[in-house]
Order: sequence, then structure tokens, then C-alpha cells
Amino acid sequence: MHIAAVVLDKSIDRPLDYSIPEHLASKIKPGIRVHVPVRGKLRKGTVLSLLSKTTVKNILPIEEVLSEMDVLTPDLFSLADWMSRYYATPIDRCLSSMLPASVKKDLKEKTEVEIQLAVSKEKIASFLQENRSRLAKQASVLDEMLKASGPMLLKELLNIAKVSESSIASLIEKGLLQKKRVKEQTTELEVDEFIPTPPKVLSLEQERTFASISSSLQEKRFATHLIHGITGSGKTEIYLRAIQEALSLGKASILLVPEISLTTQTIERLTARLQRKIAVIHHRLSDRERLKTWEAMRKQEIDVVVGARSALFSPLPHLGLIIVDEEHEQSYKQSEEMPCYHARDLAVMRGKITSSTVILGSATPTLESYYNALQGKYELHKLTKRPLDFKKPEVTIVNMNLECNKAKGLTLFSETLLDRIKKKLASGEQTILFLNRRGYYTSRLCTSCLKPIHCKHCDVSMTYHRGEEILSCHMCGFSLPTALEKCPSCGEKETLKYKGPGTEQVERLLHAIFPFCRTLRMDRDTTKQKGSHDRIFKQFRAGKADILIGTQMIAKGLHFPSVTLVGILNADSSLNIPDFRSHETVFQLLTQVAGRSGRGLLPGEVIIQSFLTDHPIIRLAFEDDYEQFFHKELEERKLFQYPPFTRLTKIVFSGTELPKVTRTADAYYATLKRALPKEFSLSPLHPPAHAKIKDRHRLQCLIKGQNTLLLSSILKSLRVKVPNSVRIQLDIDPTSTFF
Repeated sequence: MHIAAVVLDKSIDRPLDYSIPEHLASKIKPGIRVHVPVRGKLRKGTVLSLLSKTTVKNILPIEEVLSEMDVLTPDLFSLADWMSRYYATPIDRCLSSMLPASVKKDLKEKTEVEIQLAVSKEKIASFLQENRSRLAKQASVLDEMLKASGPMLLKELLNIAKVSESSIASLIEKGLLQKKRVKEQTTELEVDEFIPTPPKVLSLEQERTFASISSSLQEKRFATHLIHGITGSGKTEIYLRAIQEALSLGKASILLVPEISLTTQTIERLTARLQRKIAVIHHRLSDRERLKTWEAMRKQEIDVVVGARSALFSPLPHLGLIIVDEEHEQSYKQSEEMPCYHARDLAVMRGKITSSTVILGSATPTLESYYNALQGKYELHKLTKRPLDFKKPEVTIVNMNLECNKAKGLTLFSETLLDRIKKKLASGEQTILFLNRRGYYTSRLCTSCLKPIHCKHCDVSMTYHRGEEILSCHMCGFSLPTALEKCPSCGEKETLKYKGPGTEQVERLLHAIFPFCRTLRMDRDTTKQKGSHDRIFKQFRAGKADILIGTQMIAKGLHFPSVTLVGILNADSSLNIPDFRSHETVFQLLTQVAGRSGRGLLPGEVIIQSFLTDHPIIRLAFEDDYEQFFHKELEERKLFQYPPFTRLTKIVFSGTELPKVTRTADAYYATLKRALPKEFSLSPLHPPAHAKIKDRHRLQCLIKGQNTLLLSSILKSLRVKVPNSVRIQLDIDPTSTFF
């Protein structure tokens, strides 16, 4: 074999054949990074396979090997090939989604600016006493430096103190602070930080579940186990034991979690049990951190990986176990760019390729997963009880129509919820309040033309953030000052009113009602900085706050034994979205949030506030009846032919010029309609709910059919002239048909 098929990092979406020079023959194998000539220039690529012959005339040789270590394991190449065929995506894009950017580029050592005190704390205190009122921003910086146990990174100090660099520069000029450049900090957890924890006693249900998982691990047999366990039923203990079992057999493990906020808690549990270094993969890692972790995995220095969906592509040579925690979460789906893969489905496929055991766990599995289990494709295990006889929380539904009548206007908190919060504050127990809307108000509406202020770049209303005094677009980040004199749509003056509460308002109102309560807020606004999830999580767990307010990132898997009350402020906000998954999403969210209460010795309570108390989904969530929900929803899916009874593909056309997008979509649609066999149905072209995002106009259509591989091959073979300004995205198995 003297020929190598090489996939370039970009531009060309098919492998190119190159000859292997004699001096490089011993180094070239699949997964090796190489430099190859393309039109007179050297380009980076990855060796895909070795060939004995080629149809190419005048074949060029590989120029050099960039790294003698193969960056991908053989099973990942097989997975990339399957991804390319199933998700109708060129192989180079599939490989690119697997390879971190840091692996593909030369990294130079990165530094950061660190700020530290230049004088004693006594001198700082004296300066503050004399200048606090006159130099408020500088005082804020010094206050944060005094609170810190040592130096602080400049970017963190700017964020916490909410000042500009000029305030810090002034303090440096005065000789109170000093700065220096340091190596970029990495986020590694050391083993000796944790006290070893012994395995917990398993219930009979847990024993049966683990015995089945252990059997497939020991036999090195591919099997997918779906654990349907109520919240707090001990799924994590089974995960820990399965990982220990895999390690004892010399096999590596991957544990996927849906939110970055869960990684700290998961790492702590794993390290305390396993007493070894765990790799962490998520989007907040720097390039250098990711490269270091990647190399450690390839050298087999690390054999347990935890992370979000991209952690599935960890290059572990002896993989034996893949766990997808909270398998129902939509964050496992890549929707921003092709390939639009679902990490849960890829986990099952990688398990099949490597003969590994796959565990899917959830209190509210997706209908597709539960249906697969009932059809015998997955092994189904049910955990119906909490360990140690911990009781499920007591749930109360509050009719907010009656509450608003009593208050003679809209109210955010019911009397029942406020009464329960007051009791929890008095007893020293903790509360979680859930509202899936960030900001202070969700929109600003004109009472004359009834139109909200929209982002000029996106087809969405803008959210008011009181802390920064801006209206902000949550799609593109565009912002406007709040001091608008007239409505941008109709020009009327003094007609703009704020509508819809957000988490920021919840926090402010709580302090008005309970002046001495301590609160923490966890949403995208408070977790922008690296490490912010960990900081909030640790503060709340340590009892430094009485109430945690948050969006859906607090609904998943967090374990706080001192939380005995969960308040769901607006349970029905997403029920009327015209999407086939809307009821499933609401049921899952309500059940998961409710499950954060009563996870310790103290009994838990859940208050669900709703304007639609008789809605069947609200009632089923109140009763925590997944089985009844599943069968009810399954009947509707079958009636309208939605998954799991068929498969969907969403095709999205986007571009900055609407006429070009429309012409391209029409031409593509006509060609597609002629090419599709009768077994597929094609919906008309229509704009999605967000018809414009980041200045790009959007149109879409849906295809229903069973044979996805056939459809993908048809989509890849279509030949339609597409302008450079128009993008076509093929989304196989979309999680939403509305947005």
C-alpha cells in the first residue's frame, strides 16, 4: 500500500489520493496528520485510509508528517463514515467536527494578565475610607481584591467588579495594584482534593439493572441499556459502578452530561469514587487545555472522560462503556451547523462499532428511546423508588388565574409559594425557583400598534436587562439603550411598556419581599465567564444562599440535599408552541425541575404555578405519570405520523438577501420533488418561527419517510446551483420543526 487517501481540513469535501514517499512509509497510517500539496500550496489534512491503487494520474507525494501520533482511533473513522452517509454531510466536515481546532493548528504558549495588590491591606483599607464615595468604581475593584484570597485574572476582576480597564489602570498608576503576565491557567482537578467514598448499598431494582449491565461489559458485547428511573432513584450510583467495572476489565469510559453546569458535580463524584484523574471536555476549555487532554487520551494516560456532546469523540483506544445521562435533553443535538448529529444516536452507533456497552439514563426518556426499548432494540430497566425510602416530593398546583384576581392584576408569586418560601427561610432549608426566561422583562411592547421592539438583525423581540439598562437580542447579542422616546414601528410616543418577567426580576422582587434572603441566579447572563457554573454551584451547596433562581440549566441532574422546595413560576409558557415535541418538552422540564426537591433526609415540596391547571400535560406532570404520558403522546404521534413512526428531515435555506434565498429554495425544492420516491412526503416551503437570524433570512421544508440512508444519498447527489451567499443546511432527525 503506497497510496494514502487524505481528507483536507477545509475547502475540498472529498478525499484526495497521494503517494507515500519511502522515507515516510513507516509513519503513514490512518489518523496521522500530514502536509500535502494542493495547487502549488501546502495544506493540512488527515490520512483517512491506505490504498493499493488509484485512478489519479500524475499522483503527488505527501510532503511531511505533522505528528507521528494518530489523532483519531480507527473506530472514530468508521463513525465519521457513518455520520457522512446518515447525516448527508461531506466526510471532511464530519472529521472536522471530531477534531478539536487545537489539534489542527500550531499552538503558541498563551498568557493572561493577573492583578494583585501592590501594598498592604491596611493601606488599601485607608484608601477606601478616604475615597469610597468619590471613586466608586475604583473602590469596587479594591473591594473585590480584598475579598479574594490572592491574585485575580484581569478578565475575572473586570466581570465581577463590573468596571472598565481604565479603573484598574488608575489603581496601578497610583501604586495600589500591579499586573503581570502569567501562563494561561488550566482547569485540572487533582485526585487528592477528594475524600474516597465507598459504594452505596443498592436496592433490588438497582442490583438487577447493574447485573444486566455488568453482563454485557464482561462479555464485551454491544448492548444498549435504557434506565428509566424517577428523579433521585440512584441512576448515578449505577453509572459509577459500571465505570468501575469497565476499568477493572481494562476498558475506558465516556460519560456524557447535557450541561456544563453538571460537570463539576459529576467530576467530584467520579474522582471521589475512582481516585484517578478524569478528563473534562466542554466548550469553555481553552485550545491548549483541549489539546493537552486529547494527547493524554491518545497516550492512554486517561481512561475516563466526562463532558458535553463533543466528548463522545474522545480518542480512547480501548473504549468499553458509553453513558448518556439525561438522554432526553435536546442539548445533545447539534443544530447550528452540519453535520446535525445527535450525540445519543452516535453513542449507540459508536458502541456498536466498538462492541461497547451503552447506557441511556433519564427520568423522562424521549418517546423514541422508550419506544425502542419496548420494541426490544434496547434493554429496559425501571427504577421506581428513591433509595433509603426517601419520599417523592409533595406536589401542589396553584391556579394563577385566581391569584391574579386576588391581586387585581398580574402577579409573579402566588400566596402559597410565598408562604412556603417564608417557612423554608425560617427553618434554614433551601429553595429553587425556576423560570425559563432570563433578563428583567422579556419584551417591550407598544400599546398603540401592539408590536414589540424587534432586533434589527433577527426576527425576535428584545429582552430588557435592568442591570445594564439595555434591550438585548438573545440570538445575536445586538443591544439598544432603554431610553427610547418613540415606538420604532409606528412612531407613537410614550406608548412603550415592559411585558413578561425574567429571572432578573424574580431576584429583585424576592429581595423586596424578603429583604434578608440570600439569592444566587444561574442563567446565561450570570454564567458567561469560565468557571462561573462551578462558583455558583459550590456557593449554593455550601449554604451561602437560601434561594437559587434559574432557567433550564438548573433543571438537570443537580443534587442539593438541603433543597426542600421547588417553585415553578410559569409552568405552561411553552405548551402552545406549534411543534410536535412541545408537550414532551414541557412534561420533561416540569418533571426534571420537580425532581430537584427532597433529595435528602428532609421531605420535599413542589409548587407548580399555572394558568392552565386543567391541561392534561400539567396534570400528568403533577402526577409524575410518565407511562400515561407516553401512551397518550404516542397515540397522537401515530395519528399524525411523527417520530417514532417515521423519520423527519428539515432542510433550511438561509442568506442575507431574501430574493436569492427564495429563488434558490424554489429551485432546490423543485429538483428535490422530482428526485424523491413516493415513499417520502414533502411539505411546502415556509418560513420558520424565527424567519431571520443574524441578518440571514430563512425558509424551510420538511421530509417524512422511513429510509434515512436512502434519503441522505439522494440529498447528497442533488445538483442545484447555489449562490455563495446562500447556505443550505440538512438537519436529519431535527428536535424542532417550528424554530
